[in-house]
Amino acid sequence: MRWRYLERLEGTRLAIAGLGVAAVLFLAVNVFANGAFTSMQWDLTQNKLFTVSEGTRKTLNEIDEPITLRLYFSRSLGEAAPRYATYYARVRELLRRYEDLADGGINLTLVDPKPFSDTEDRAVADGLQGVPVTPAGDLGYFGLSGENSTDGTALIPFFTLEREPFLEYDLTKLIHRLVNPDRKSLGLISTLPMFGDGSGLPGGRRDWLILDQLREFFDVDILETDTRYIPETINLLMVVNPGTLGSSTLSAIDQFVQRGGRALVFVDPHAESAMKPGMPPPPTNPDLNRLLNTWGLSLIPDAVAADADNARRVSTGGASGDMIFDYLAWLSLPVEAMDTGDPVMANVERLHLATAGILEQEPDTSTEVRPLITTSLRSMRLDVGTVRGIPDVAGILRAFESEDRQEILAARVTGMAASAFSNDDATNESGAPAAEEAALKPINVIVVADTDLLSDHFWVSASDFFGQQVNVPTASNGDFVLNALENLSGSDALIGLRGRGLSNRPFKLVEDLQREAEWRYRAQEQRLQDELKDLESKLNSIRYRETEAGEVLLTAEDKAALDRFRVEILSVRKQLRDVQLALRTDIDRLQTWIKFINIAAVPLLLGCVLALVGVIRYHRRTRPRNTPEQPAMITE
Repeated sequence: MRWRYLERLEGTRLAIAGLGVAAVLFLAVNVFANGAFTSMQWDLTQNKLFTVSEGTRKTLNEIDEPITLRLYFSRSLGEAAPRYATYYARVRELLRRYEDLADGGINLTLVDPKPFSDTEDRAVADGLQGVPVTPAGDLGYFGLSGENSTDGTALIPFFTLEREPFLEYDLTKLIHRLVNPDRKSLGLISTLPMFGDGSGLPGGRRDWLILDQLREFFDVDILETDTRYIPETINLLMVVNPGTLGSSTLSAIDQFVQRGGRALVFVDPHAESAMKPGMPPPPTNPDLNRLLNTWGLSLIPDAVAADADNARRVSTGGASGDMIFDYLAWLSLPVEAMDTGDPVMANVERLHLATAGILEQEPDTSTEVRPLITTSLRSMRLDVGTVRGIPDVAGILRAFESEDRQEILAARVTGMAASAFSNDDATNESGAPAAEEAALKPINVIVVADTDLLSDHFWVSASDFFGQQVNVPTASNGDFVLNALENLSGSDALIGLRGRGLSNRPFKLVEDLQREAEWRYRAQEQRLQDELKDLESKLNSIRYRETEAGEVLLTAEDKAALDRFRVEILSVRKQLRDVQLALRTDIDRLQTWIKFINIAAVPLLLGCVLALVGVIRYHRRTRPRNTPEQPAMITE
């Protein structure tokens, strides 16, 4: 017994010593890892949300003068709203990562602007926005200011939670503005109401958000819609809805491209943003297709693209209230619809288009046409008249017949092209002929068959944050436009600086189930709706037959018809409820399985594993040990 006690005591001492050594090794490994592997990261998120993009690295490598960044965060704000404290930790660590990658080019300072202190005065002077965090009205701050050695400044007034998915984009954009104070000139010709009234009043018309984003990276020069010559000072040209431009302006665009200028052109057979209630659409200048033809493209006249796989779900008024339908002419395009091999599509996750036109490649063209955005195979060409005014969304859905063809919605055109107006009498600003001969010149243009993708309504969700408007993208439309312009301008350092994830990430499986149920049940639902409306009309026609004295005269046949109609209405309503319930059956079943997996399946699986381990260990302890037989003692 004594020997066994000493063995157990020795084993206990060894176990304690082993735990002590393990603790020391754990601390040593952590200290070593913190010192040696601070720059190493392993990002397992689907969209690499926490990986510093190549565009950020390029921007940081371009720093040739010290940049000072001051990150303001009020501790009282973190105490009042712990979620901001978590967000602040992420911003701080990402900026420290920037500081390491910049190799001395960035000096980061962390500031806690306490109320009535010099640091609060500095935050106000830098332009930060404060929000009340205490009942006494003390303000909390959470923003970033930066400056370079030449007194250039940049600012993020407040890090709102809605902008968290776009943190790297906002930070790198600020640094880029400090690193590159000299920006290229962008000429903009637009016939759409993109420009505000300049009043700045709450009820006034504001510039479209895409204009604000363009001004962050380019010196935007608004050109008149009747311009006859694009100045030499313009580095890049963006044309929006040129179908209503005059031939002289189209000729000026043609000559700009022939001089080697790069252009981003948005054409549209039905520009919803330009439509005025009760007014017919303006006529399209036939010279537009004349210009596109020389580039190797044509815009299909009076046709818009309908796509059953990528249609957006919209709410419409029905006989029984709002109803949800797939509007085939409004598209929500995933990455599968894009040429991800083209740098223009870098970090573009989803695009929202509305009544987009269709581009077609011309035969025997001297240019190379590369589609950038296409529909799915389940698409068809809709007559533009079906989407004017108040479109019949349900009728378009019922009449859809797939043409099994992918339509081109945007394309890049490169190669050699002649002037479209070389033989015309169009003149430039100095009076010289537009072109002497139809010589082939290298061109690089991007043509998009939709203008409505630029409108805030289709890709931005706006909210008010203490008097400041916060714009949160619901699609990558702005990213696509900036990518295209930056790529055409010859600079690709910023292409990777877009939002690293959207606030609206749809569940594709649920969307597919909804769309499948839509096709199965909508026709039957619409038939029942029409039948119900007809029965109610017949019922009302009998109910309200009155004499001149206001008395209702109902015959026995009328009363029988009333009773019959009431019974039929109840029957139709029951069938309609059954059909509407069937629309949700598959989705509800999927949600039930997801809840089961999240709530019960994983704990049950772990419980089964633990139970199995327990049973195995129990059997091992209770199993009799096979002790070797002792050799017999040999005695003489």
